[in-house]
Amino acid sequence: MRIALTPNQEHLIQTKLQGGKYQTAEEVLEIALRLFDEYDRAEAEWVEDVREKIDAAIEASRHTPPIDGEPFVMGIIERFQQARQEGA
Repeated sequence: MRIALTPNQEHLIQTKLQGGKYQTAEEVLEIALRLFDEYDRAEAEWVEDVREKIDAAIEASRHTPPIDGEPFVMGIIERFQQARQEGA
């Protein structure tokens, strides 16, 4: 496979090589691809975790009476104001 790099990508690789930590451009790309793969897996795990939490919240809401939004929000605002006054 052949790939074309942008000037910025080439510069980044050259900078890494000049730093002395890496010996070849292939080594730099290998590590970059491994990190990219790890990022994708971590993101997929995060999405799955969020989906599970949303599903659990939906299930819990089926067994919880509805809350009137305005009093709920006003309660939160009052708690913030009290905390601010106590901290002042």
